[in-house]
Amino acid sequence: MSDDRLEFFVRLETEVWEAMLAGDPEADRRLLSDDFLGVYPRGFEGHDAHADHLAHGPVIERYTIADARLRVLADDTVLLAYRADYRPIVDGTPGADEAMYISSIWCRRGTTWLNVFSQD
Repeated sequence: MSDDRLEFFVRLETEVWEAMLAGDPEADRRLLSDDFLGVYPRGFEGHDAHADHLAHGPVIERYTIADARLRVLADDTVLLAYRADYRPIVDGTPGADEAMYISSIWCRRGTTWLNVFSQD
């Protein structure tokens, strides 16, 4: 696996985090497939529910992505796994720093790579 491919998908994943940092639901929607499935401690979420969390502004104050690993599942499908360290914002107030491991599946649809699955 080339470092360039890993860096490419980390950059895509970073765009999702940047949308959460900026509170930008439209940027979030552009990165997720219409059939996106998120699996989180709070339950399952689809495309719109994931983006709707950003409707009232940022949901994180800061983040870092570390220890990223990439697995090619098919020519047009990859799994990116990594550790995220972040500070959530809950009801407008920054919380305590948290860490979690995340797996995201990205699929190429036409010429665009979209996030189709994420599990925290």
